[in-house]
Amino acid sequence: MIKTTIGVDGMMCGMCETHINEAVRRNFKVKKVTSSRSKCETVILSEEPLDAGKLKQVITDTGYEAGEVKEEAYKKKGLFR
Repeated sequence: MIKTTIGVDGMMCGMCETHINEAVRRNFKVKKVTSSRSKCETVILSEEPLDAGKLKQVITDTGYEAGEVKEEAYKKKGLFR
């Protein structure tokens, strides 16, 4: 699994977070996506690496400012670990 974190400026409310999450889900095959207006970021879990340029474009097209994209390996934590 790959964890992709992208900075997002311009989110003001929960609906802004939802708009970004839906846009990401429509354009990429993802396992999970969460956005945080307080952290100014969106975190995406996927099986395959995402195209950073396309991801930035999707967020920009939604009306927000896309920032730096970071990717790292993600290992799911077990329930009893």
